[in-house]
Amino acid sequence: MTKEEVFNKVKEIIVDQLDVDADKVTETTNFKNDLDLDSLDIFEVVDKIEDSYDIEIETDDGMETVGQLVDYVVKKAE
Repeated sequence: MTKEEVFNKVKEIIVDQLDVDADKVTETTNFKNDLDLDSLDIFEVVDKIEDSYDIEIETDDGMETVGQLVDYVVKKAE
């Protein structure tokens, strides 16, 4: 699985779960500053990603951007 594949899946989950405009979701997109997500929104996204990749994501790891989350998923899913 490539980083691009993971990014596309994460982006799809964010758009579907939170009704966010797909054009707003890039690797540098900040969850709070750019998408105005609260902790519940982030939890919903993380939960869906965990189910999709059968991994556990530690949300305490300071992931603030979509790219940081994608890198984390790529590393955990290896």
